[in-house]
Order: sequence, then structure tokens, then C-alpha cells
Amino acid sequence: MGGCCPPTPPDDLSLSDPRDGINPWLTTRVHEDELTLAFMDVGQVNPGHVIVAIRPHLETLVDLSPDQAAAAFRTVNRVARALEAAFKPEGLTILQTNGAGGWQTVPHFHLHVLPRCSNDGVTLTWPRKNPPADELARLAGQIRVAR
Repeated sequence: MGGCCPPTPPDDLSLSDPRDGINPWLTTRVHEDELTLAFMDVGQVNPGHVIVAIRPHLETLVDLSPDQAAAAFRTVNRVARALEAAFKPEGLTILQTNGAGGWQTVPHFHLHVLPRCSNDGVTLTWPRKNPPADELARLAGQIRVAR
């Protein structure tokens, strides 16, 4: 993982921690390749919490090419396997958000790879709506024609 030389930071990826001025992409990287960079989240929701970012500055998932999206998820898979081996968590949460309405707070595409245990206090409200089957079919049709 990574080479002998410090990586070139992703274009316009400024994720310095205002608490102490560190650049997590340089000091806590766990993986890097041509398209992605994985490093420790400075907030550490749980021990081992890693951020996977795409190297070119792109804001959301829909801005990525299919190859960039595939590279991001290949790195997520690699990090997840390493977290499983290193921490043996009860589970993992992979989180990616887009836009303010989707809870995105950093305007650069990234994913959280979060080791989990049942009593860690992490929550996600998921208010199920349970629409009828005909409404689901209508929504699916709307998505199909928009591709």
C-alpha cells in the first residue's frame, strides 16, 4: 500500500484538521493508487474509521466516471478487508453522501468505511414509507427512462 515517496495530494483536496493542522491524506494514509486515496478520518467515530477519496477533485458520485466509481469501490473493498483483519468488528458501515440534502459536508467525493459494534452509539434514521407495489413500479419506470 503506497510507495516510498509521499503521494501527490488529490487535486484541490484540502482536508486539513483545523484542530492541529495535520494533513490526514499524508500522515495517516492506509492506501493509495492512481485514482484513490484512503486515510484515517480525524474524527474516528470508531477506531479504524477510514475515508476513501477519489483523486481528481469531483464533488459527488454522479460526477465520477464509471471507472472512477469502480476504483473507489475497489479501494473500499480493500480497506474493508484490512479493517476486518485488523479490528475484527461485528460489522462495517459504508457511507457515501451527496449534496446538502444528502448530508454531504465536504465538497469532495468520499466514502466512510466504519468498523461497527452493536453498542457503538452510531445511528441512522431510516423512515420507511412502504409504498404500494404500483407506486414502486411507477418509480422504477421513471428511473429506467432517465438512464
